Amino acid sequence: MIKNIVIGDPISHSLSPAMHNAAYRELGIDSQYCFDARLVTPTDLPNFIQLLKTGEYRGVSVTIPHKQSVMQFMDFLSDDAAKIGAVNTIFFRDDTLHGFNTDWVGFARALKQKVDLNGKHVALLGAGGAARAICYALAKHDLTVKIFNRTDVRAQELALEFEFEYGTFGQLSSLYDFDLIINASALGLSTDQNLISPDWLHSKQLVVDIVYSPAETSLLRNAKLSGAEIVYGYEMLLYQGVEQFQIYTGHDAPIEVMRQALLEKLGVRS
Repeated sequence: MIKNIVIGDPISHSLSPAMHNAAYRELGIDSQYCFDARLVTPTDLPNFIQLLKTGEYRGVSVTIPHKQSVMQFMDFLSDDAAKIGAVNTIFFRDDTLHGFNTDWVGFARALKQKVDLNGKHVALLGAGGAARAICYALAKHDLTVKIFNRTDVRAQELALEFEFEYGTFGQLSSLYDFDLIINASALGLSTDQNLISPDWLHSKQLVVDIVYSPAETSLLRNAKLSGAEIVYGYEMLLYQGVEQFQIYTGHDAPIEVMRQALLEKLGVRS
């Protein structure tokens, strides 16, 4: 049995096992592959890496708080992971640890069917690890981006690296002039807070929230009220998982089966 796993702290909320195991069943390879979740604290990480080097696991999905700290243990880094500065996917092959980043691909594929990014004016809310992967994806297009964050230091650092503009949440009074609004911060986590008013948005915009639980965040709810088109956070989760699946197994991923597994876990009717 080839074992794959997702690690993080906390980890009980992870939807990755449901998504990957559903795909294994669909392709009839569930007797060969399994996918589990494991709590790994920051102090446990070096010991887990040693376990990984014994061949205990083939593929590892890496989530908070390890995406940057695992980089030091990799024998090989993809160009994407090196430039983003984070690893969310590890593959053990030929006694070496290969580190990849599929977060940026997940974001790009989630938006691909919705919008042509070239020429767009983009507001990115947040400047953390997820925002870095999103900036990397956005920088591949001819567009303008302004990064907003609670503190201007992190926003400035990220903006300078990718040659974008920056500001703070406190400077926000409207998002009306942007074509695309992307939330990569904790703003979407509360379903009770209307931190971004529907009056700040309009029907010709596309609004993306990478927060996937709850599926419909306060931002997405307000975007729908304004008539804007939306992209749910689980779409990015889905497509980064699709890329991981192909790395881990060499098979094309059954995308719709994986999407349905996510929706079922989130309690969303398709």
